[in-house]
Amino acid sequence: MLRREMPPADTRGGWLLRLSEKGVAPAADGKSLMERRETWPEGVLRLGYWNDEPVAVTVEAGDDSWPAPRDWLAQLSPAESELLATALQVTHWERDHRFCGRCGHPTRRLLHEFAMQCDNCGLRGYPRISPCIITLVTHGKDMLLARSPRFPPQRYSTLAGFIEPGEAVEAAVRREVMEEVGVEVGRVSFFKSQSWPFPHSLMMGFFAEAASRRIRIDGEEIVDAAWFTPERLPQLPPVYSISRQLIETHRGAVATR
Repeated sequence: MLRREMPPADTRGGWLLRLSEKGVAPAADGKSLMERRETWPEGVLRLGYWNDEPVAVTVEAGDDSWPAPRDWLAQLSPAESELLATALQVTHWERDHRFCGRCGHPTRRLLHEFAMQCDNCGLRGYPRISPCIITLVTHGKDMLLARSPRFPPQRYSTLAGFIEPGEAVEAAVRREVMEEVGVEVGRVSFFKSQSWPFPHSLMMGFFAEAASRRIRIDGEEIVDAAWFTPERLPQLPPVYSISRQLIETHRGAVATR
C-alpha cells in the first residue's frame, strides 16, 4: 500500500518504478511493477512509501517492448494500480510545469511535497486533477450504452464528461447525459470513484435513472447509442475500468431481483 508521506530528501534508494513516454518497465522477474535499488538514478521523483519502504519513479528513454500502462492496469491489484496512477500523473505534471504559468520563469521541484515553486514570483503549482463524472443510465433492467469516435471498433461504454467550473457533480451528470444522448434523468446515485491517469482524471461514478427511452445523440462526442439488456451486450470496456464496474454491478443487481 502507498503511504503518501515524502521520504527525506537524503533518501538514496528503495523501490523504483521505471517509466517511458509509452510504457512501464517490468522488474527483473519480468512480472513485477517495481524493483529494489540500493541507489536510485539521479532525478527520481519520490512518491512516498510502499509497504514502509521508500518508493520513487524515474522516466527513461524506454524500450518498445515495455508494456503500456493500460496493460499493467489489467493485471495489477488495486493498491498497485493506485501507485502506478500516482507515478504516471506526477511525472506528466513535472514534465509539463517546468515554467511558471504566471511569469514564465523556470520552476523548481520541492522535495517535501508534490509542488513546483517559482522563485521569481512565488507561485506554487501542484499536480493537476480533472474531476469527471461517468454514468450508467438505466431504464428498468436495460442500460444505455454509447460509442465515442475514439473507441475501438464495436465497443460501447457508459457516458462521461468533465465537470464545469462552478458546477455541482449531480448537475454535471444531468447535463452530460442530456448533451450527449438527449435523455432526461431522474434519480442520480453515487457509486464509487477511480483515479484515471490518462492523463489526470478523477472519475466519479454514478447510476442515473432515465425518465424516457428516447435517444438523440449529439453526433460529435457520441456517434451511436442504444439500450441494451443485461443478457445481450456489445463489446464492453476492460474489467479494471469504473465503466465496466458500473455495468457489472447493475447486471448483478437485476439478476437477484
